[in-house]
Amino acid sequence: MSAYTKKQPRVVVVGSCSMDLVVTSSRRPGAGETVLGESFKTVPGGKGANQAVAAARLGADVSMIGRVGDDSLGQTILDNLKQNGVCVNNVEPVTHCESGTAHIILAEGDNSIIVVEAANRQVTPQYVEKSRAVIEGADIVLIQQEIPAETVLLVSRICKQSGVPLLLNPAPARPVEAEVIENSAYLTPNEHEASLLFDGAELGESLRKYPNRLIVTEGSRGARYFDGQEEAVVPSYPVQAVDTTGAGDTFNAAFAVALAEGKSIADSLRFANRAASLSVTRFGAQGGMPTREEVEEALA
Repeated sequence: MSAYTKKQPRVVVVGSCSMDLVVTSSRRPGAGETVLGESFKTVPGGKGANQAVAAARLGADVSMIGRVGDDSLGQTILDNLKQNGVCVNNVEPVTHCESGTAHIILAEGDNSIIVVEAANRQVTPQYVEKSRAVIEGADIVLIQQEIPAETVLLVSRICKQSGVPLLLNPAPARPVEAEVIENSAYLTPNEHEASLLFDGAELGESLRKYPNRLIVTEGSRGARYFDGQEEAVVPSYPVQAVDTTGAGDTFNAAFAVALAEGKSIADSLRFANRAASLSVTRFGAQGGMPTREEVEEALA
């Protein structure tokens, strides 16, 4: 029996819904080179949908705001979200373009990804405005950068005006407006994204500027933040990685769920690191995402 008995936190995810086309190979091809792959799989993905599924598996009441294409991939994406307990009332098919896809090469213990946005480009401010009440009713909102920048700005404003904490996962890396940064309760870049986010500023300087708000993920080393007095590192959990796709999304979802339950930043990061460590031991961005019981058992 899980120790998880609190009221379900309401998590809203605004972001991308895609299909991952995954090739496994012993090594990556160089320019102009052809190599033989070992396997090919089609699995639902997209950073937004990944985070929604991860949060739902961890016990949250999750609503997804996004778009898919009016095609077979889009229907599969929607079915998968519903099967994982995610509310898709605010995920509408786009009739004039295809569903988003991510083309992933798994080789040499890591991944390389090309994202085709397609229907995710239609997650416009006008579209999201229709779901304003859903955002305003959340305990926490998760957003990423596989949707238009102006939409991220609008969501940050809605959250700021309504007092709902926004967790911005600034991935993939691109410049972010200063207003979005100021409107975000939490920022979770990796080291590369942090450098871009703060114009190459020294990491320690950036952390001190945003105490208990900026959390920089450092892969196998864990997550770093400034607690108001000193830099703190919450270590990761060493595991044998099978597929790192979706580990960051699992981390962000778990961090959001724990924060929405009222856990401290340090405890939330421990929960997030443990969830992410479990996710990389299995194949697939969403296929590897752990349940609440699995994380709690691993933390016990």
